[in-house]
Amino acid sequence: MDQRGGTPEVDWPARPDTSLALNRMGTFDWDLDSGRMHLDATALEVLDLDPEEFSGTPAGLRGRVAAGEEDRYDRRVEEALRDGRSHYGVYFRTPRDGGTSWIHAQGHILRDPDGRAYRVIGILRDADRDPGEPGAAGERDEGRRRLTGVVERTTAILAHARTVNDVTDVLKDREALSHLGAVSVMLGVVDGGRIHLVAEGQLGSYVPEIEYTRIDAQLPMSEAVRTLQSVYIASREEFLRRYPQLWPYIEPLSVRSGVYLPLIAQGRPVGALGLLYARDGDFTTEERNLLVALASGIAQSLQRAILFEQEHDLAESLQRAMLPRRIPDVPGARIAVRYRAARTGRDVGGDWYDVIPLGGGRVGVMIGDVEGHDTDAAAVMGQLRIVLRAYVLEGHTPGTAMARASAFLRELATDRFATCTYAEVDLNTGTLRMVRAGHLDPVVRRGDGSCHRIQVAGGLPLGLPPRDRPGTGSGYPVATLELHPGDTLLLCTDGLIERPGGDSETGMRELLEATRTGPADVEELADVLCDLVGDAGGGDDMALLVLRRRGAIGPRGGGPLRQRLTPGDPDGPAMARHLIRAAVAAWGAWERADEIELAADELMTNALVHTDGGGQVGLRLTADGRIRIEVEDTSSALPRRREAGDWAVSGRGLMLVDRLADAWGVEPRGSGKRVWCEFAVPAPAPAVREDAEEAPGLPRPEPEPETDLGPGPAGTPEVPGRDG
Repeated sequence: MDQRGGTPEVDWPARPDTSLALNRMGTFDWDLDSGRMHLDATALEVLDLDPEEFSGTPAGLRGRVAAGEEDRYDRRVEEALRDGRSHYGVYFRTPRDGGTSWIHAQGHILRDPDGRAYRVIGILRDADRDPGEPGAAGERDEGRRRLTGVVERTTAILAHARTVNDVTDVLKDREALSHLGAVSVMLGVVDGGRIHLVAEGQLGSYVPEIEYTRIDAQLPMSEAVRTLQSVYIASREEFLRRYPQLWPYIEPLSVRSGVYLPLIAQGRPVGALGLLYARDGDFTTEERNLLVALASGIAQSLQRAILFEQEHDLAESLQRAMLPRRIPDVPGARIAVRYRAARTGRDVGGDWYDVIPLGGGRVGVMIGDVEGHDTDAAAVMGQLRIVLRAYVLEGHTPGTAMARASAFLRELATDRFATCTYAEVDLNTGTLRMVRAGHLDPVVRRGDGSCHRIQVAGGLPLGLPPRDRPGTGSGYPVATLELHPGDTLLLCTDGLIERPGGDSETGMRELLEATRTGPADVEELADVLCDLVGDAGGGDDMALLVLRRRGAIGPRGGGPLRQRLTPGDPDGPAMARHLIRAAVAAWGAWERADEIELAADELMTNALVHTDGGGQVGLRLTADGRIRIEVEDTSSALPRRREAGDWAVSGRGLMLVDRLADAWGVEPRGSGKRVWCEFAVPAPAPAVREDAEEAPGLPRPEPEPETDLGPGPAGTPEVPGRDG
């Protein structure tokens, strides 16, 4: 070839490879099946890539694509392959001489008869020298569409954000902020006079800026919050000059520019958004407007999330303050409780539990749920729990206590109702009396591992007007069943069985299966059941109470014995004395049989003589091995011990009881009272106890349904339920 004026002479017509090389257009061949890629010498020159550095695969080009461009390039190619197109084209930038240059890639896709793409043949063109920089113009159009899409998608995501964590999750969405081309995204929240860095989205680099910074610090995020103005940094030199405190973190990174946007809601800063870039240069007016619009959307969502969390924390704190601070130790039982608030926002409801020691080896447990999910529901819950506890401790039977609690809730005029289950367990005998007010059926796991729901006849939810039907009494029938040693009682609110998109029956089946296969320890079982809804809880709050009766506390046949005392019935006291003497003998207390019978006779006589409605006498063994006699009557007048004269024909009853018994006392009970006395009994030898258990004629009467002896509708018998 001849040379004219220093320009090599080219044969005419020029060969294709010569034409491509002179216009800085290289070729590539990409085998999609094997992953191999070939670049000719011109393509390597366009990419400023040393042939020895190229690995022969697309991964070998990653270092020659500017930060933030890879995702867009890959997406354009993937769309062409997926949509069945035969061509694609894309502009991208490559690092060069401290800046970037434009390159245009164009590929032709080869497909087999089935339409499967197996090869791409194309060109790489240096678009930096095009007249009018059409590549740059195309990139600007692409960038404008990309930024607009970022704002739209981010706004859509933030519309569903209810917590600060939801807002920070936006930074992890690859289809949202990552398309801004930033190598690092940071979100700071104003906390008093400081900024708390709560999220960092790492898109290639990481800037470990101080987690807590003062608003008056010489840092760009602090300046944005302090001045309520966006801070734009166009070069590394500007980073060093304006923020020397931050420069040690920026210097080792590929960061070359950045922007810090104040997040302003209702005229005050709630945080700041930081974006760092690997490119030099200032931000265009269009870019600034889009970034400000993005910051405005994030600010509104962040403020809304902060308010939600503050209200949620307030409501949850109020609810926890209304719950028992601790669960008392109850001899003869292991009890575990759990409470979990709703997942988000102000969705804190009125779920509660309580454990009430009743003395004498008895314990009351309750669980309930006030309608609604707000602080008012939590406040009503606290009042209802306390008043129901007070009625139980006053001695009201379960049915009467529930009826009075319902009347109390109606008098509050809150237009709310509540569901509740209350169970009273005698841990000496295993007798379980339960009343239900519109609540879930309880679950019992037997000692043999079987598990089932207990079908308990229930009344209306608390707070609703009672049914006006004669003979319904309190409207809350009481079921009586047995809780044997090793049995576990489970009470919960509906938050434990509700499932997103599913019905409560599905949740109940899962609960039964988890209870059946769960551990014997109540604390471990409670944790297993809570895991059904996860640590964060569901859409509703949840309360759970698990009670497991330990092994028998006293000897077999430890009671209770109960006998009704009716005025004018001479056989009642006689039968009671017979049963008491037989039981005392069976329990190995022969030496104190006369004392116990005499004390019981005095208490029964007082009930029959000094009251109008008669009463009921009961005998049982307590948790500490004492024989306890209890006589209940309908008089609210409390007896007192007095000294009778030598010739007085009465007045010595309580004096005899005081002398004979090891302890005695009086307990108010509803509209009447309970007078009791206890006798300590030495533990009998095993042989004697076995003989006593097998002694013929040992009375084992079934406990009668207890009757509230108060006046009015509450004075109706409680009916036994069915152990389902």
